[in-house]
Amino acid sequence: MATMEGDGPTPFLTLIPGQSIFYPWTFVTSVFVETSIFELVASLLFVPAGLKYLERLWGSVETVKFIVASVGASNIIAFAFNWIEFMATGDADLFLYGMEYHGQMSLQIALLVAFTQLIPEHQVQVLGVIKTRVKSLPMAYLTLSTVLCILGYQCPWIIIQFGWFVGWIYLRFYKKNTGDSIGGDTYGDRSETFSLISWFPPFMHYPLTLLGNFVYSLATRFHLIPTSSGDLESGGYTQVPQGTARAEAERRRYAYFAHMKAFNSISVTEHWHSRPLTSVSPILLHP
Repeated sequence: MATMEGDGPTPFLTLIPGQSIFYPWTFVTSVFVETSIFELVASLLFVPAGLKYLERLWGSVETVKFIVASVGASNIIAFAFNWIEFMATGDADLFLYGMEYHGQMSLQIALLVAFTQLIPEHQVQVLGVIKTRVKSLPMAYLTLSTVLCILGYQCPWIIIQFGWFVGWIYLRFYKKNTGDSIGGDTYGDRSETFSLISWFPPFMHYPLTLLGNFVYSLATRFHLIPTSSGDLESGGYTQVPQGTARAEAERRRYAYFAHMKAFNSISVTEHWHSRPLTSVSPILLHP
């Protein structure tokens, strides 16, 4: 892990909406930069361990694709969002040059979404005090992001909103599940328990279902969503057909746990000497 010192914006590393168009690599490299000790410690404690867990289940290639999609797409959305704000307000100093997106918040929330898919009922202790289930963590992080954005701290906290949505979209529709289906490779997790409405309270289900069905039909029409013989949601957006499709979704989820159990049976010596192939080590950049 490298340490850098600076006293101003770093357009060659972090995402600054008014300048990053000239430094396109910053849509990815911004994830390697942290500007405070708190952000650095949070990333080091959670991200490497989370990626190692996913690497054991998915393999290195799929894990790298997940990292790039979560970080890159979230930054693209943030870039576009700031330009929309600029066009609406005309305030270039604030929205184009006054915000510097950086860090691993988008990757952190995407990892929480992945854990919610894999081990939703697993209990964890937050800060060693608060006990909660894994499936509650993403929305708690989103709530924190929303509150801070309302208080005026859009950058970098709004990136959590985008990271959650991108992480869910990728895992729902695009992640390739090799050899999990008798009919061939499948994409995403189309189970009802991982649908968009499962993240929200019941009173929001109906409007979200209408919106989701509309967007899904457009995406399908323009071939924006991968399809396969094992597609679990060929008949709609929010519902999973009873019988074979549901059984296939549950079988795939069970395969994840069986795979993880096999890895946990590795000897202590082998586990100690093994190192993850995918890791994102942040740079500490003093403001």
